Order: sequence, then C-alpha cells, then structure tokens
Amino acid sequence: MSRPPVSRASLYTAALGALAIAFFGAAPTRASEDAVVIPAPAQDVQASDGVQTAVLAGGCFWGVQGVFQHTAGVVNAVSGYAGGSKATADYNMVSTGATGHAESVEIKYDPKKISYGKLLQIYFSVAHDPTQLNRQGPDSGTQYRSAIFTTSDEQKKVAEAYIAELNNAKVFKKPIVTKVAPLQGFYPAEAYHQDYLTLHPNQPYIAYNDIPKIENLKKLFAANYIEKPTLVSSAKVTN
Repeated sequence: MSRPPVSRASLYTAALGALAIAFFGAAPTRASEDAVVIPAPAQDVQASDGVQTAVLAGGCFWGVQGVFQHTAGVVNAVSGYAGGSKATADYNMVSTGATGHAESVEIKYDPKKISYGKLLQIYFSVAHDPTQLNRQGPDSGTQYRSAIFTTSDEQKKVAEAYIAELNNAKVFKKPIVTKVAPLQGFYPAEAYHQDYLTLHPNQPYIAYNDIPKIENLKKLFAANYIEKPTLVSSAKVTN
C-alpha cells in the first residue's frame, strides 16, 4: 500500500482509519509513532562559513519537510527526489517505485546555528522510523525508503558512524536500515508538494501521520524548535 495521489489522499486516509477502527478497534499503522529519545552523535561535521546542504529521505516528504521547516537554523527545506535520474524526477513516475528515486528533502542550514549531527539526531528521532525497510507507516515502496544522501566525505563519515553508534547502543528495538549514499542530484518536487503540511494541517493524512512529528520535535528538541515554519515560498537562500 502506498500514499495515494494528492487529490485522493484525504478520502483514502479517512476511509482507512474508519475501517480499521470499526473492524480492529484501532487506527492503522502511521508514520509518526512515539519518537525515540536518542543520544547526539559522538562525531559531527566541522562548522564552516556559509549555508550548507543536507539531503534526507524518510518516507513521505510532506512530514519530513514539515519537521525541518520548524527547526531553528534551517534556512530552507525543499521536498523533492534523489537517487534517480533527472528524467524520472516526476511524482507519478517516482510513485511507481521503479525510478530509483526516494522522496527526499533538501535542507539548507546555517552550520553556526545547527550542526549536521543535530539534523541527523532529529531525523532519526522524530522525522521518521529508521528501522522500517522500504516503507514508512502506511506508505510502502522503495520511494519511501530511509536514506541519507551525502554531499561530502565528512558527511558520509559522520552519518555512517552515527548509525553504528545508535545500533550498538540498541536505542531502537530493531536495527537501523538507513542507507548512506553520495548525492548524485536533487530535483525539487512539483509546486503543489511544497509547504504541504503547513498549507493542509487538517488534511487527514497530515493530521494523523505528520502533525505528531511536529509535536514530538517541540517536545524533545525544544531548543531547536521554532513555532513559525520557514516556508519554501518565503525562504531566502544566498548560496
């Protein structure tokens, strides 16, 4: 089962929830279970001048984008596609699961205000469940996989070391399945996907799967949380 087209998402989620409660007495699996409290990484990318880039994939990009738009130090967070070619960076094509792309978020951040390691800590703790293979909650397929697309050798080293650290500490009930790979290209998603969580907070899919992620961010990372999201429509990135 995968997330339906935007035009049908609200009907799909509402119907699925109602059926599950009626027949099983419980709501369907969602992509925002209780957040896991995890330690900060022992290693981090050295702070440098200028805006830096991180690209993270963790299921539907609506919720991941929303989390980082509420994170202090992030100057822009764009939903898009990574892992495949430019020619197939199209929502309908990516949704087939055959393009190699993962729904991803390109995060531009100020390393003087938030580190790459802190972004990863938020990513693993509240943005998604890194132990789910090729799925997040109700969405399944390789396009919903957990993946970190690195832009430097230092990012790769920090990401791989952090995954090993968390696995060794057994902070999750199951092993982390997140793949680390060099970024070959990031392609912004269609305009209607941008700022989706903020623009549609009452849409059932968002309310059920993604708003709890924002609540978890505020609860567990209060020092990094900002109430007013940094939207694509208003972001100002100089480099």
